[in-house]
Amino acid sequence: MNPTTYAVRLGLRRGWIEFRQSLTNVGDMAYWLLLAAVFLTVLFFQRDSTVEGTDLSLATVVMPSLLGGLLAFQTVGGAAYSLAADREDGTLLRAKTIPQGVLGYLSGRVLGLSMNTLPLLVLILVPGLLLVDGLASLHVSSWLTLLWVFVLGLLATMPLGIIVGSLVKGPRAANTWVTFPTMALTGISGIIYPIQSLPVWVQNIAQVFPVYWLGLGTRSVFLPDSAAAVEITGSWRQLETAGALTAWAIIGLLLAPIVLSRAARRESGSKMQDRKQEAMKRVG
Repeated sequence: MNPTTYAVRLGLRRGWIEFRQSLTNVGDMAYWLLLAAVFLTVLFFQRDSTVEGTDLSLATVVMPSLLGGLLAFQTVGGAAYSLAADREDGTLLRAKTIPQGVLGYLSGRVLGLSMNTLPLLVLILVPGLLLVDGLASLHVSSWLTLLWVFVLGLLATMPLGIIVGSLVKGPRAANTWVTFPTMALTGISGIIYPIQSLPVWVQNIAQVFPVYWLGLGTRSVFLPDSAAAVEITGSWRQLETAGALTAWAIIGLLLAPIVLSRAARRESGSKMQDRKQEAMKRVG
C-alpha cells in the first residue's frame, strides 16, 4: 500500500477511536451538556423579545446563529488546544519520526475534531427546534444547505486553529489566543444579536471573517425568507457565503500544513524537556 494512503488510513482510524472514546468520557459529556444547557437557557429567556423589523422572537433568530458560532469556536479552539498539547507532551515529536507520520497525525486530528463538534450541535439543535417558535419548515434542500455550510465552515475554521496551535508555546497560550479573538468575532458577527444593530464599520469588519458567514448560512436554513429583511443586504447571500467560506478554506488548507510541518521540524527531545521544566517552574 502507498505510504501516504496508509498514513492517512491510520490517522483516520485514530481519529474515529478518539471520538468513540469521547462519547463515553464523563468529562466530555459533562462539558457538552453544561454548554448546551447554558445556551438553551439563554434562548428560553429570549423568547419574549422581538427583533425589530420582524415578528420573530430574538430566540428564533439567535438559535441558528449559535450553531454556526459554536462550530467556529469548537473547531478553532479544539484544534489549537489539542495541537499545542500534543506538541507539549511529545505526540507530534513521535509522529514526525515515522514516514508520513505528520500527515497521519493531521488526518486523525481533523476527523476527531470534526466529529467532536457534532454532539454539542445536536444537543442544542434538537431541543432548540422544540423550544423556539417561528423556525422555517425544513425540507431535504434545507438539510443539504446545512451540510455544505457545516463542511465549508469546518474547512474554513479548523486550519486557523491548527496554525495557532503550531505557533503558540503551549495549551494555555492557545486558549488565550483563541478564546478572546473568537469571542470578539462572535460578538460582532450577528451570532448573539442582529448585526444590523451594530455600526456599519463593525459590520464591514465582521464580513471579513468566517464566523459571520457561518452564522448567516445557518440562519438561511432555519429562518423564513421574511427574516432576511434584517440582514445586511436584505437577502441570505448563499452564493457569497459559499464563496467566502471557500476562500478561507483554501487559504487555511494551503497555510496550515506548511506551518504544522515547520513546527514538527523544530520539535526535539531537548525542546520538549525545556518546556516541561518551564511548566514545573510555573507550578512551583
